[in-house]
Amino acid sequence: MWDLLASDAPHELKSQFYESCAPRIYRSSAPVDSVAAYILKYWKKRRTDKWILERLKAKHMDLDRYGMGLTSFIGMRESMGLFRTRKQGHDVESIQAAMGRLRLQYPKAGRQEMLGLLFHEESMSVSRRIITTYFALYEPELVRQRRARRLKRKRFWAAGVNDIWCVDQHDKWKYKFGLALHVGLEPFSGRYLWIKIWWTNSNPRLILKYYLDVVEELGFIPLVSQSDPGTENFGMANGHTLLRHMHDPALVGTLQHRWMNKTKNVMPKIAWSQLRRRFAPGFEDILDIGVTNGWYEPGNLRESLVFRFVFIPWLQAELDAYMDRLNDTQKRADRNKILPHGVPSDVFENPEEYSALDFKVRVRPDAIAQVRQLYAPPDHEVFALVPADFQELAMQFYNEISIPPPPVTRDNVWDVYLFILHRFEALDLELEERWGYAVTMSRDDYQEGLELLPNLQPLPQYDGPGGEAYLGGVNNGLGLDASHMARLDAMMNRDLPLPHGTLDIIEVPLPRAEFWGDDENEEEQEEEQVELLLVQGV
Repeated sequence: MWDLLASDAPHELKSQFYESCAPRIYRSSAPVDSVAAYILKYWKKRRTDKWILERLKAKHMDLDRYGMGLTSFIGMRESMGLFRTRKQGHDVESIQAAMGRLRLQYPKAGRQEMLGLLFHEESMSVSRRIITTYFALYEPELVRQRRARRLKRKRFWAAGVNDIWCVDQHDKWKYKFGLALHVGLEPFSGRYLWIKIWWTNSNPRLILKYYLDVVEELGFIPLVSQSDPGTENFGMANGHTLLRHMHDPALVGTLQHRWMNKTKNVMPKIAWSQLRRRFAPGFEDILDIGVTNGWYEPGNLRESLVFRFVFIPWLQAELDAYMDRLNDTQKRADRNKILPHGVPSDVFENPEEYSALDFKVRVRPDAIAQVRQLYAPPDHEVFALVPADFQELAMQFYNEISIPPPPVTRDNVWDVYLFILHRFEALDLELEERWGYAVTMSRDDYQEGLELLPNLQPLPQYDGPGGEAYLGGVNNGLGLDASHMARLDAMMNRDLPLPHGTLDIIEVPLPRAEFWGDDENEEEQEEEQVELLLVQGV
């Protein structure tokens, strides 16, 4: 030891020796209340203990006051009731009851999805081997059906996170059940921004509200918004364009929204295809019960309003859980997908960790409020689930069911509906005169009278050497420039290694978009997969 100090040993070795001799400072672990929410957040993303601990220390702990080792962290996690697969020790028999419940709701879920459902819905961490064995024993026919599914591949190009937000409506439940769906996506990360269900998806003020609610929550907007052509998207096109103009006067005179025909708005179409396969079947079975038994007809005013009051909040809660599960689940490994490989919500929140650019535009709260008041005033009738006086009566009848009233579930939803419906039937009310407008507003031909902002030039479209088009908003539609490429190069040259499997960089021609596989009629028969590629220059 003394020879080391007296020798010509490198300074680094001597420094390490001095540090080893210094008295150790022991810090107590952070209080569980101060980090529990973050532990749960990263637990839902299926992160390892080591990863979570490093993230807590980097972002959520005061290291001058607290410390924590891996063993202490594991003890804290388990005190929260969060146990890993081996500790839970499930086998085929122990998961049978949970599998039965989930299969009723998700009759077509495959192995990977069922693993996620068990984890998020039942708080059960189960190995792939157990699930595979369960399927082989109890669902061999479903396994054969899933393996026979043909794949339909589509390609989507984006420049980075928050280059584009894509939106789309879905009408499969609209005419049979009076339920209208709408989705918003950030395509680069794959993060769902919203999945909404309402009694219409044709009103431009409603679609803008979906957008503004998310913007208000996040505090930023993308460079451009994107949708199918249609008057229902005029509000969002106007609102997003105004916000961009308010924060960058150089953009005044341009429309900051891309209109895509139905074969080009790829990502939302894929989202609907997945929802039709993963989410819809089990819930359609429940909805069909009322239609088949003659309990519900969307054209009947009384039945329609009671149905809205009971079913829409319940289904929205189920869709919120479905969206959260997708956002917190890493996509299955796909050798055809270039990047990014990660949990969608994590890529969205931390793009720099995946060597990706983030193009978000911070917006002022007063600007959001101004746009909302102009195009989506909160007191507009389209934002009411049912008319206010109907809501008051329906809530009164709901509270009569029991004390306290029962939470609405898949098992009792029609019972709750029928109880409230029968109470309304006992009332002598002039329904059409009093509440008929609520059904009129849900019709597709109902006109809100909201026009596009006039005299705006569309964004330029950059056509690559092969004739392909870049459809994002970077550089006002012209794609990545030298400064963007320098930032990408700097991230790729960092000394710190990237998370394992997060990124494979390729050289492609200048910004472009490429799509194929346009046959919409195959939407429900085929699983659509998407290749999401970083737009990068040579």
